[in-house]
Amino acid sequence: MSGAGMMGTDIVIVGAGMAGASLAARIAPHANVTLIEAEDQPGFHATGRSAAFWEETYGGPGVQPLTAASGAYLRDHGFLHQRGALTIAREEDRGKVQAFIGQFAALGTPMELVERDAMARLVPGLRNEWRCAAWGERCADIDVGGLHAHFLAIVRRAGADIRVRARLADARRADGRWALTLEDGAHIACDILVNAAGAWADEVARIAGARPLGIAPLRRTVAQLRTDPPAPATLPLVLDINEAFYFKPESGRVWLSPHDETPSPPCDAAPEEFDVAVAIDRMEHVVDWKVEAVERKWAGLRSFAPDRLPVYGFDTRREGFFWCAGQGGFGIQTAPAGSALAASLVLGRDVAGAEGIDRGPYSPARFA
Repeated sequence: MSGAGMMGTDIVIVGAGMAGASLAARIAPHANVTLIEAEDQPGFHATGRSAAFWEETYGGPGVQPLTAASGAYLRDHGFLHQRGALTIAREEDRGKVQAFIGQFAALGTPMELVERDAMARLVPGLRNEWRCAAWGERCADIDVGGLHAHFLAIVRRAGADIRVRARLADARRADGRWALTLEDGAHIACDILVNAAGAWADEVARIAGARPLGIAPLRRTVAQLRTDPPAPATLPLVLDINEAFYFKPESGRVWLSPHDETPSPPCDAAPEEFDVAVAIDRMEHVVDWKVEAVERKWAGLRSFAPDRLPVYGFDTRREGFFWCAGQGGFGIQTAPAGSALAASLVLGRDVAGAEGIDRGPYSPARFA
């Protein structure tokens, strides 16, 4: 609806990427939901550019409970493809690897210390300086497009409204209701406004009169390489204990990132040639493969709260304003559990998938 008419609904979710789509899928069977997306299609930014994997150590111990709790949903619905993860180190970093294994073993994530010979069998062409690693066999690739489409299909089946090219322009709260105005002139009234806007989360908060939390967009670069020899299909996800790179195979090619985190304004992120060159240089210090071509390169924005944990919950000062933001680079692997936790808070009722997860570490109240 456009013009002066006012469309009414229970809940409006700003952002139709993985965060907004998964949350909408959880709550649409129980409430009237409108999902608004500023771009021409859902998932245009971070979701559509992810080289996602499900790895329980990724994001750190504070994120691990959400990742672990999401595993069954992702496996049961066919979105995981076994890969394994090898976090490698030089001899001087052996202590870091041992501490890394111990830290996550305490959280129920099994890994083992492997030595040079086992590493070389997993990563052909591995250079001799890499001497020890943490091996975790449960790491898996995620079918990101399939997962996102799955959540959107649930939203549509529940009768929710999905609107693209629907950028939020104004949000005012009066008499227990939100009056929203979109850039195209459409008006929507709702009870709850959910901020799932990713890199634009603080901007949406300002529009709604809420205090921004310091959600910072950081650019991450990925390049697809053709190498000689080609990357074997059995290659695990290879990560650096010092977080200087990661790479994995993809249809005979290598997907490589320098693990960069460059501050950026919210935007349609583009890769920098320098970051691609840094990534290649770092990989060439890991394996003896020849890089024959950079076939593709892209970048996306990963959005972090100041403590690098996601934010799920109602704002402590702005009535009816709900945060579903700060998912960093782990929002896809945590989407099933994160959306269940957020939905339980929005609806004020138990939602399957959120059992046993401590809500406190993710509450916006920690920034009050």
